[in-house]
Formats: sequence, structure tokens, C-alpha cells
Amino acid sequence: MNNRLPPAWAKHLKTQSAPPKVPHPPKAGLPKRQSSKGSPSRAQADDMLLRQALELQKAGRLPEAEELCHRVLARTPEHALALYILGTLGVDFDAELAAKYFERAAMQEPNNPYYRLSLGEAWLKAGDFPPAIKHLQRACELKPDLVDALCGLGQACTKFGKADMALAAYNSVLKINNNHPEVRLGIARALSSLGRMDEAAACLKEAVDLGLNIPEAYHAFVNTRKFSSEPIELKSILVELDRRAVVDAAGSYELHMAAGKILTDLKRFDDAIDHYLKAKTFAAQKLDIAAYRKKVDLLIELFDAELLAAKAGFGAPSEVPVFVVGMPRSGTTLTEQICSSHPEVHGAGELAKLRRIAIACGLHEEVGRVLGEPVKSMTIGQSQTLAQDYLAHLRQYSGTARRIVDKMPHNFELVGLIAIMFPNARIVHCKRDAIDNCFSCFTSNLNETHDYTSDLHDLGMYYREYDRLMAHWKALLPGRIFENRYEDMISDQEGQSRRLIDHLGLPWDDACLRFFEKEGSVRTISRWQVRQPIYKTSVKRWKNYGDRIQPLIDALGDLAEL
Repeated sequence: MNNRLPPAWAKHLKTQSAPPKVPHPPKAGLPKRQSSKGSPSRAQADDMLLRQALELQKAGRLPEAEELCHRVLARTPEHALALYILGTLGVDFDAELAAKYFERAAMQEPNNPYYRLSLGEAWLKAGDFPPAIKHLQRACELKPDLVDALCGLGQACTKFGKADMALAAYNSVLKINNNHPEVRLGIARALSSLGRMDEAAACLKEAVDLGLNIPEAYHAFVNTRKFSSEPIELKSILVELDRRAVVDAAGSYELHMAAGKILTDLKRFDDAIDHYLKAKTFAAQKLDIAAYRKKVDLLIELFDAELLAAKAGFGAPSEVPVFVVGMPRSGTTLTEQICSSHPEVHGAGELAKLRRIAIACGLHEEVGRVLGEPVKSMTIGQSQTLAQDYLAHLRQYSGTARRIVDKMPHNFELVGLIAIMFPNARIVHCKRDAIDNCFSCFTSNLNETHDYTSDLHDLGMYYREYDRLMAHWKALLPGRIFENRYEDMISDQEGQSRRLIDHLGLPWDDACLRFFEKEGSVRTISRWQVRQPIYKTSVKRWKNYGDRIQPLIDALGDLAEL
């Protein structure tokens, strides 16, 4: 987003001659005036600085561009364009801060659709979907043919569990540009979240036929069903792989993962693992295990019994939040579906809000800063403010539910913060056979933030750190964390489901056994599986791959149940 500017700006940046003043987005004109002595007016001087800032941004010299914007704001504190550029400079680093700049720009020019678009996209990037939807809808009202706003609205609505609204937005795009490269993928995701897998598959086939985002479309297509016989798409995927060779790393990754999924379904496991291993050679990120081990050390050191005793009585007494944590692919989506099938529970999906609060509390690596220092100095008033902010965010998903589930797996890193903010909140830890869990991560299309999935050995080492941290939380908070083991759910669905609902402090309801009949959106990569009754084929699945995954088993060490 930081390189996309309103049309007038984009046109201006193409000029090669001596720079005139910066053109503005629609309705953003500056007064044209000259001082009595012939020197540039303040408005003209601001204009010149912003023109330079844009050139610096284009050249990737972001700190210098930022400094020029602040020079403009020092003279004109609410200069809309300066605020807007600051937002575009920072959106890839701190989307919430960028949103605040865009918000100030939009306050100055409330009818500028581009400010609303960027504001909505920033909230979408931050994972805060209600304000994203609000501002993207406003951008669409101001400029109905603004395709980026319609696509962003579709994405935000899908992630917020409003897939029907998403479909309406995407269909509006098709009326404007029937060959838009992204829209059919968006439609397919919305349809899949509603369980309309056949329609999603047809939409993805159409994208392939039109030559639109072929690798990603194939990868999404193979996850709409389980294959019992070889589909014609497998040959097409292999042909496409040969054509792309190593020219397109992202596309090659998607195609190898797609081929691996089909071959796994067909029980051609040696061929499948070949493709999965090749896919990972194209992964964008690699794990720094030493850095992650240090982070776990610091979390364990920070959140000890002494700190929790000092923060007793902090936060909010609410019992509404339910935090489902664990490794990805450990049964977190299944757990949420079972819980949210209860009439008094709402499943909100994977929320980014707690992570943003954690960042504000210093629970992330930053050069020159001690991890978690603001947590130590936190006052009871500050903890209550943070807790109420989180609860207000939850209530955007349901205003009446007695329990609202936040199913962000990696909140396993933040259990100590949860304990301070919500001493009465329920915590559910999803656990699964270590090898099965890791291998499922390896073969799933987790996004690039899951850098530990790019190598089998690194994955096993990361799992050991996760396991070490969870052991610390359990020792620190005896009785607070309910362990929902995937294999127990498979072998005794009703018994384990009853224990789970009892942990939430709710009466039993038989609807929890029919979780796969629940209507509504499922917003994770497990959306196909959780619409099926519980099945046992995923237990000890790793044994199909034998020695091919030995690096993972070696790294897991004593955690591997052979």
C-alpha cells in the first residue's frame, strides 16, 4: 500500500522535469499564493517538501521522507497530505500507528476516498476488522468504482465472518473489471468460509482458465476437497511448475504445495513429500532459533510468581474472554467450533488485538529495549484500561454472548499477560502428538510469519521452545489452563467436549457434538476439516512418510512419541 498513491500523485511522480508543486488527491488543493517579497508562501514551501518526501519514499529513503513530513507538520500541524504520507511510510511497520495518521488526514478531508481507503486498509492490516469495514464502506460510498476499496471490503468482511457482505463487494468488482486478478480468489475464500466448497472450486477453475493468479488459485482449489482419484488438475499443476521453473519463487511454492496436497490425498506419500520439501526451498523466511530461544528465556524470566503476586487484582474480573492457544494445526479451530456451537458462546476467530496490546507492553524484540519493561511498571489503572480496551474489541463480535473465544494460536506466548489482564478468563491449550502437529504445520499453507515451518529440523527445535514455555505457564498457573488434547477429542468426543464446556463454566448442550452442522463462517485454513464429523485419519499420519521426516524427529528428541 505504501507505493500506491492517488492518481494525481502517481501522475506527478512520472514527471522528469523540474518539479512543480505536488498535486493533491481529489479535493485536497492548496492555496496558490506568493508572499509579497516573491519568496514561496508557507503552502508552497510545504508543497515542495512533500514533493521531495515522495521522491525519497520512491527511492526507499523512508527516514528522510519522514523527517520532511514532520517539518511540514511543525509548521502546519494538521496538514492532510503530510499526515497521509506519514501513514504510507509506516503502514508496513506499525499499521495501527499508520491508521492514526490516516485518521487525522481523513478528519481534515472527510470526503477524500483515498484517505478512507488507506485508513480502512491499515486497520485491515492490523487485524481490526470492524473499523476496516467502516472506512472501506465509506470509501466505496465516496467513489463507487474504487476497486481497491471494494476488494479490501471483501477481504475485511470475510475475515470478520460476514462472507455474504464480502460476496456482494467482490461481485461489484466484477461489474467494473471482470478480469481483476484478485477478485475470484477473494470470492472463493468467502464461499469456502461458508462451506460452499463446490462453488469455490468452480470459481477457482475459472480463475485458472482466465490465467489469473494461477499458482494461488490451484493451491486454493486443492484445499476445497479431498481427492480419491487423480484429478486432471494435477497434470496441469506439474506442467505449470515446469514452465515456471525457479523464475517465480512464490508461484513455485504454491504449486509444489498444491501438488503435495493432491498426492497426499491419493496416498502417494513419497511423491507428496518430494513436493513439500521442494516447496520449502522457495520459502521467503528462515527461523533464527537462537533469537527465539532467547525470547522464550526472557518471557520465562519476566513472568514469574513474584510478578504475578505483585499484579494480583489487576486487570478486569470479566469471564467473557476465552483464549484458545497452542501450535497451529493442533486442533484450535476444532476446539473453537465445538465451543461456539454452544448457544452462549461466540467464536470470534483469530484476533490480533491481544498481540497489539502486547507490543504496547514491550513484549516484542526491540534493539536497546528490555523485553517487557512496561509490564513490570504497569499500574493497576493501566491494566484496567488495557483490559477494558480488549473487552470493547471483543464486544464488536458479540454484544450478548457469555463467552467469546479468541482463537489466536500464538497467544501461547502471551499467557502471562492474559493472567494479569484477565484473572478469571478461561485458557484452553490445544495439544497434539508432536510429530503429527509439526508435520501438519509443514504441509499447511501458513503465512510467512510462521518462519519456523520452512525447515523440518527448525520446526522441531521451535516446537521444543513452545513446549518449554507452555510447561512454564502450567507451573505458574496451576489449574488455570485446560489442556484439550486432540487425540482425546478423537477417541472420546463427548467426554472431552463435556470437560471442555465445563471448563468454560457453562451447562452442557448437545449442539456441541454437532459442531460440523454449525452455520456461519470459518476463517482459517481448517475450514474444510471442521465441517466434517470428527475423523481419525490425522492421528499418526506422519508414519506414512517414514525416514523422509527424520530431521524433524531428531530435533524433537524426547518429545517425539514414536
